[in-house]
Amino acid sequence: MSSNELKRLWYVLHTKSRFENVVNDGLFKRSMEAFLPKIKVRSKRRDRKTMIQVALFPGYTFVKSDLNPNEYLEILQTPGVVRVVGNKSGPLPVSHETVESLKIMVGGGEEIIIGSRFKKGNKIMVIDGPFAGIIGNFIQHRGQGRVMVNIEALGQFAAVNVREEDIELLPEILL
Repeated sequence: MSSNELKRLWYVLHTKSRFENVVNDGLFKRSMEAFLPKIKVRSKRRDRKTMIQVALFPGYTFVKSDLNPNEYLEILQTPGVVRVVGNKSGPLPVSHETVESLKIMVGGGEEIIIGSRFKKGNKIMVIDGPFAGIIGNFIQHRGQGRVMVNIEALGQFAAVNVREEDIELLPEILL
């Protein structure tokens, strides 16, 4: 395929943890079209009640490229880039419509509800609040940032409602 036939498509870049902004800025400095969808969320710090902007998809950003060998190498050499997301056949493009839809969503100014990192039955630990230290199973979302956690004690079950930001998924190694 000649370079004239290469089509510029959107690709997803996996970044180092919390390096989404660094990668996005690095791509812009290299004159590449990049897109980092961000949403506003309430700060999790107890001393602040402000809204902050965070990546919609932590650890990922988008880049538009034809992936010619020189540009592909330039993308991979951008500080913070881990890899271009794909499979064994190579990088997989994201449809133009998907990226445009994301741009409209984040530009709309409305609250965006994102999927949870918890699935029913996941082993979790409460890390903050009155139930801190409790280990249980994630049951369900209750809405407005609340979740239900099932705790087994003395052969019986009890369920409590806690804030979603107060729980963390336990690594399978600890189970």
